[in-house]
Amino acid sequence: MENKIIRHLSQVATPRGTTARRGRAMNQLEIYGDAAIWIHGDSIMGVGSDADISRQLQLRHVQAEEIDGRGLCAVPGFVDPHTHFLFAGTRAREFDDRLAGVPYLTLLQRGGGIVSTMQATRQASEEELYALGVHTLREMLALGVTTVEGKSGYGLDCATELRLLRVMQQLDHDLPVSVVNTYLGAHAVPPEYKDHPDDYVDFIIGRVLPQVAAEHLAEFVDVFCETGVFTNAQSERILQAARQHGLALKLHADEMSSTGGAGLACRMGAVSADHLLSISDVDIEALANSETVAVLLPATAFCMRKNYAPARRMIEAGAAVALASDYNPGSCYTYSVPLILGLAVIAMKMTTAEALTAMTLNAAAAVHQADQIGSLEPGKKADVVLLDAEDYRFLVYQTGINLVSSVYVDGHLVYEK
Repeated sequence: MENKIIRHLSQVATPRGTTARRGRAMNQLEIYGDAAIWIHGDSIMGVGSDADISRQLQLRHVQAEEIDGRGLCAVPGFVDPHTHFLFAGTRAREFDDRLAGVPYLTLLQRGGGIVSTMQATRQASEEELYALGVHTLREMLALGVTTVEGKSGYGLDCATELRLLRVMQQLDHDLPVSVVNTYLGAHAVPPEYKDHPDDYVDFIIGRVLPQVAAEHLAEFVDVFCETGVFTNAQSERILQAARQHGLALKLHADEMSSTGGAGLACRMGAVSADHLLSISDVDIEALANSETVAVLLPATAFCMRKNYAPARRMIEAGAAVALASDYNPGSCYTYSVPLILGLAVIAMKMTTAEALTAMTLNAAAAVHQADQIGSLEPGKKADVVLLDAEDYRFLVYQTGINLVSSVYVDGHLVYEK
């Protein structure tokens, strides 16, 4: 049956709109009690009180499959707009060193960090990478994540980077989770270019980017703009080249030091500037006066025992803030939505409504999809998460617990606890 109606929900809680919510508007949700959601095919037709939605179906003589939502709360499918989910090898041996205070850049210089994962990923077959991706994405789906941005960046050569992007495209095709591809060749300088980083930038621009664009393997290009990794000037060169190939821009910015990366992202018209633990007041203002979304990664700060990004100051300045996991094998080996939401509200002092907006509509904007997903309203894709709770605030109130009861993607039930 093309039509479904999820009836008698204890609550529907959703932001509204087709662009990122900024500043105080992040705290504004549409909330319905004794609610219903009418789904036609893969799209939402109506959201409101059960009585109103039922009346609409009756007036149009629509027959619909009825789904009992009693005791449940509906929220939009979560969007994770910053992950490094596809890689081979893990780095548990670095974990204690990192917590003991060994700087990340020191681990990198020892041959650990990204370079360690690079070696394992280069050796992994396409089939092995695909199986690893399937496992991770199914686990994320069980946490209510319906759209995932995935970065390459663990090959750092042409062949492996392209292989990672192709595998992610196949995962997007085969699984219900939507995967958005980002080329992150500028994740680190590989050993073969250790003493010639500008030559590696030339390699990215001259060799890999044209092939990524020609094969339509990615929507975005990202750069790790950081002291000891890629300078602002090198980052700008890569971003300019990406833009010339018609690719949208993202930037790892101001994570471990304040380099002005967020300001660069704004000047370049990047869709997002991510991390921002060390962002300056000047660049907070730049974000507030730009269309660039600030993607904050609280689980990374937590796992690295770092100060959190100043979410409160960004929101009060009028910026659009999104939340993401930064799932990766080094600094943040988790994609736990309950952890991210709990840290955002309890540690970063966001409200629960702001955090929900940040993981749905604003996260969708950070992958150029706020016109299609990120809210429960007519015309959007029917990506719906049903929570085993009567109110969306249980997402943080019941701290650290996965409350997801079932997940619908494109109107189809794809996960049920």
